[in-house]
Amino acid sequence: MAKPDNDSLFEAPPMAEQERMVEAILFATADPVTVHELIGRMPHGCDPAEALVYLRKRYDGRGVNLIKIGDAWAFRTAPDLGYLMQKETIETRKLSRAAIETLAIVAYHQPVTRAEIEEIRGVSVSRGTIDQLIEMGWVRIGRRRMTPGRPVTFVVTQEFLDHFGLENARDLPGLKELRAAGLLENRPPPGMSQLGQSSEDEESDDDDDQSELFED
Repeated sequence: MAKPDNDSLFEAPPMAEQERMVEAILFATADPVTVHELIGRMPHGCDPAEALVYLRKRYDGRGVNLIKIGDAWAFRTAPDLGYLMQKETIETRKLSRAAIETLAIVAYHQPVTRAEIEEIRGVSVSRGTIDQLIEMGWVRIGRRRMTPGRPVTFVVTQEFLDHFGLENARDLPGLKELRAAGLLENRPPPGMSQLGQSSEDEESDDDDDQSELFED
């Protein structure tokens, strides 16, 4: 008599119960959780990927939404209710002009090397500027380029995507979103039209928004 497969020895919980498990894990964890991590925490035979699909529909239109951030999942306040949290949010620390220019270049041109950042900015980039962005958790070192010297590249992190509520880098915010987040003020940096704003947009914004961008 053939021995049964090991999988048949374990019966997975009903999908409704799996949804409850995923919900509990995500609510108890501040950082986004990957499907692989969910599999490691849940009973044998569970399918957290399927449970996430049902759970996402269940929270659609609620005060909190289940969103995908990179390859991970998390509960976040519905965008239209963010104003209710204003008293509890920490004031955003303003980045230096050099840091925001560098961050914008990395975000819109990743993976990008230091030399490429300097070419786009037109000025050299200090090590401290990139170190600041790495310490904030918004930029990380990517793969080395297969070119002479094998320079390292820089890319934005999952924390950066989480901050702006993005699923991936293709959904990067435009200048208006960056301004709304308190990161852009007074005047635009050189070459900002290369970072997601057309020359037509620049011309239309010159009169109204010139005072909303960077300050020296």
